Amino acid sequence: MSIVLYRPDAVAVWRNEEVRKRLRWYRSVMLNKTPAKFMILKTIPIDVKLDEASDDELWRLNDEMHKEAEELFNQYFEKEFKLDELRMVSPSFLDLKIKLAYRMLKKCHFCEWRCGVNRLEGQRGVCKLDYRAYVSSFFHHYGEEAPLIGVEGRGGSGTIFFASCTFHCVFCQNWDISQPSGGIENAGVETDPLKLATIAKRLRLDGAANINYVGGEPTPNLHIILESLKYLDVNVPILWNSNMYMSEEAMKILIDVVDIWLPDFKYWNNECAKRLSKIGAKMGYREVVTRNHLNASMHGDMIIRHLVLPNHIECDTKPILKWIAENIGEKVLVNIMEQYRPEHQVLTKPELYKDIARRPYREELMEAYNYAKQLGIVYEPVS
Repeated sequence: MSIVLYRPDAVAVWRNEEVRKRLRWYRSVMLNKTPAKFMILKTIPIDVKLDEASDDELWRLNDEMHKEAEELFNQYFEKEFKLDELRMVSPSFLDLKIKLAYRMLKKCHFCEWRCGVNRLEGQRGVCKLDYRAYVSSFFHHYGEEAPLIGVEGRGGSGTIFFASCTFHCVFCQNWDISQPSGGIENAGVETDPLKLATIAKRLRLDGAANINYVGGEPTPNLHIILESLKYLDVNVPILWNSNMYMSEEAMKILIDVVDIWLPDFKYWNNECAKRLSKIGAKMGYREVVTRNHLNASMHGDMIIRHLVLPNHIECDTKPILKWIAENIGEKVLVNIMEQYRPEHQVLTKPELYKDIARRPYREELMEAYNYAKQLGIVYEPVS
């Protein structure tokens, strides 16, 4: 006997007018009223020999095609369509993005660490990955935000966990796949683009509301994910579940692919980011994630996650909520998360991280909720 999971709040959430307005594109794709962005990209022809063009030529073409893609997104929105009537072409705008990602991999700058190593030849940067991708698990996730479960409260989020990460958070709950002690290769199964497309297709056909790329962190696997979409032949919203430390170039590629963003906004204080997530890159955490959140909010729907850390209300939580309210508050939903618990190095070496060596007090959580309410933030997408 099979067990069908059900989330009543995932039905109720769509009665909220603000949720429907702010997630209108995502909902339309989820219900197959609109083609996903990656599907539309496959219908846009390009007139260039990808192998012969220079990097500069490809980036210029990407910028030009971005404008055409946005026009098509608007034209397709909630228009009647049949998947088999979409005219796929080759080479397409998606092929261009795949080529750019592989070019970037030769001197890797997918994220703002900008390691510059040649991952195609086996070199590894901060993420500890070469050109290969490793999937740790995939399943229908019923613990994500209510809008991500499915409009009938069933189906779940089709979540694919990648091994490795661009951060080294001392409190990571998924440290066994993001920072595995036995090496990245032992934290998952090597997965090529065709296998990844097969996983995504199976999840969607089995009822998943979206394909949720997470980890770890999906960014180091950008090339594999993009190429997998070339083989994915079912309509499904693409969800990018990320720490948002991507480079500007990676964002240029992603904004035409991602239907809904599910980003973390962990810190406001760069010193907190450096101490607790080991972010020692030249470009500070706050500068990168505010830039990327702002960009993403203009190119897709978004639910921002902020995990409340104990003793970090004033230095991180409040300024983050204030920035969201002042810059993108009318476009996004915010999930103020209360499930922090000491994990990983905080659990094994609490004397080094005394400020976060406990769960948040109820008073701290209420202070965060009340402050968000004062700012007018829609912060309960799960209810």
